[in-house]
Amino acid sequence: MFLQTPLFLSRWLLAPFLVGLLLGLLLLMYRFFGDLFELAVGLPQANWHDVVTGVLKLVDITLTANLVLIVVFSGYENFIGRIDATAHPQWPEGLVQIDFSALKQKLLGAVVGIAAVDALAWYFDLENTADTSKLSWALAFPLMFGAVLLMLAIADRLGRRGAEK
Repeated sequence: MFLQTPLFLSRWLLAPFLVGLLLGLLLLMYRFFGDLFELAVGLPQANWHDVVTGVLKLVDITLTANLVLIVVFSGYENFIGRIDATAHPQWPEGLVQIDFSALKQKLLGAVVGIAAVDALAWYFDLENTADTSKLSWALAFPLMFGAVLLMLAIADRLGRRGAEK
């Protein structure tokens, strides 16, 4: 009992990290609008590939921001306190009641998406950087993360089936 209370209260040590991640969202927002401004200013001289690559960078930042929000809400719900979804019916389902299995799936899914966007940006910029070994690595990462995501999904499904029996 003497050790249980301080251990239980230590979950609040996570709160400053979650606040820091929320502040990191502001940095991502600053970067997003900076990149959007640069893309808009350079649009008259830009070719199609430059525009698509610029938009893909914006998608990349957006996916990263989504990933941060998933981590913040999941960290809060799993370690600090429950969020009553019935008290907030307008909130998206994906933000509350995220268990560890769902968190793994969402995190890896976001990482796969980010890596795939980066690989596509590399592909579009291939004529400027003809380094095929870097392109190979850029393609290998989303494939590797996709394979891991698939294996985790299968393991989670098998685990749920085993628990139901």
